[in-house]
Amino acid sequence: MSITNETELAGMQKASEAVAKTLRAMCEYAAVGMSTKELDEYGAKILTGFGAKSAPALTYGFPGWTCISVDNEFCHGVPSQNRLLQEGDLINIDVSAELDGFWADNGASFVIGQDINHHQKLVDASKEILQKTIKNIRGGVKIAEIGHLMETEAKKRGYKVIKNLGGHGIGRSLHEEPDELLNYKNRLDQRRFRKNSVVAIETFISTDSTYATELNDGWTMVGDKGGYMVQHEHTILITDGSPIILTADNGIFH
Repeated sequence: MSITNETELAGMQKASEAVAKTLRAMCEYAAVGMSTKELDEYGAKILTGFGAKSAPALTYGFPGWTCISVDNEFCHGVPSQNRLLQEGDLINIDVSAELDGFWADNGASFVIGQDINHHQKLVDASKEILQKTIKNIRGGVKIAEIGHLMETEAKKRGYKVIKNLGGHGIGRSLHEEPDELLNYKNRLDQRRFRKNSVVAIETFISTDSTYATELNDGWTMVGDKGGYMVQHEHTILITDGSPIILTADNGIFH
């Protein structure tokens, strides 16, 4: 959406605060031995406390409040009572919600407990890439050039990007134009970021795969060549200068 007045800005700020604070609390609450279902239910309590509703449940009928993916699961993982978090697991939590007609989205990948499986380097790379990406987004910049920046930064660090996942416009629904804000340069894409528009910008940085494929559960996605993937995501408001990070309360850059 494009922000045209103070009421719309306040609405987006409120929705963004709800998802950001929920994500941060879930990241801090996650612990070895906990089921992903318990973690999801904890997030549900926080979201409902804000008066917010789960965006994936509202939009797609997703069987959970948040998407929680573990280890070789890349994204859209379904919370389960049977999936218990273990020391060194790589986990991704994606929290998106609707609040009073406004929608916001954010996500983070991190390691549970001690980094015994050596995932932290990948996590740090994703955070660094998202931070650099956001700093380079402003009104008039080509979307494809930002994709090029993301892939270039990933390759510098020895990683790949997932080519069939991307960020998206957001505001009055979960997915809006501009859609397919990809992590690589699509030479056919001549679109530019527009001042005052709101987008969810996200990384999809992987060790081995370049495409994500869906499992039989109809939700969970894994890599076409295996390995691991991390995602970090902020909802931002584009300006003439540095974007305003609406979901800054999630603390993923700290």
